[in-house]
Amino acid sequence: MTARILDGKLLSDSVKAEVATRVEALKTRGITPGLAVVLVGSDPASQVYVRNKAAACEKAGLHSRVIRLDGDITEEALLDVVRELNGDDAVHGILVQLPLPRHMNAAKVIETIAADKDVDGFHISNAGLLMTGQPLFRPCTPYGIMKMLESEQISLWGAEAVVVGASNIVGKPMAMLMLAAGATVTLCNSKTRDLAAQTRRADVLVVATGKPGMVTGDMIKPGATVIDVGINRNDQGKLVGDVDFDSAREVAGLITPVPGGVGPMTIAMLLVNTLEAAERRAT
Repeated sequence: MTARILDGKLLSDSVKAEVATRVEALKTRGITPGLAVVLVGSDPASQVYVRNKAAACEKAGLHSRVIRLDGDITEEALLDVVRELNGDDAVHGILVQLPLPRHMNAAKVIETIAADKDVDGFHISNAGLLMTGQPLFRPCTPYGIMKMLESEQISLWGAEAVVVGASNIVGKPMAMLMLAAGATVTLCNSKTRDLAAQTRRADVLVVATGKPGMVTGDMIKPGATVIDVGINRNDQGKLVGDVDFDSAREVAGLITPVPGGVGPMTIAMLLVNTLEAAERRAT
């Protein structure tokens, strides 16, 4: 068996086209959805992510503002920037690019973002709404994964779903979304005993650990759908995922590549969240 590739780039283009159509409808009412991205410091990876997000916004017709701040800025000065954006009616979504410098409390910064502009879905209010099954914003990466499964008509109703990695950004919200869709969900973390025994049960396996090649083909149920969230560089400088692609592809039924899988969908769903924030404001 050789798995089919789940092309996130192709699907993201379709999502962005739909966003552009809805943006044009809002513009006829004098409203242009606006996203503000705050970048603190000069982390190279963060700069690439922010540039990609801004470019995607502009292409879909959204207005984007990138606010670049020095890495040695005080936490209070950063909070002042966020508060100013909270009060700006032209800004419908606010994203503070993580990670932040070590002298800053990321949780405090996120909690300062107005909940109705928290398009990353990380604010505690939005996390709570997600847990109760009434999300205002779904975190972009898990949201994108759900769209990918939907595009392939993969039903989670009654399915065994396993998520490897229990972060607040991906793992936990991913588990909540899959649970709401009717799956029986196992959420694995660094303390999980016999990880392979858990992953081999999965009809749908999502891996988000930040450890390259952690899940190999012998840890996968034949025919399973494998979603690789990881983006790492190996010793040769090549981008690789948390799943060993070559061995996994020989076992899985459907698999996402790295790059070109989950990453493009994360950006696409950020546009969706920003658009929905603007649409809610317009009602």
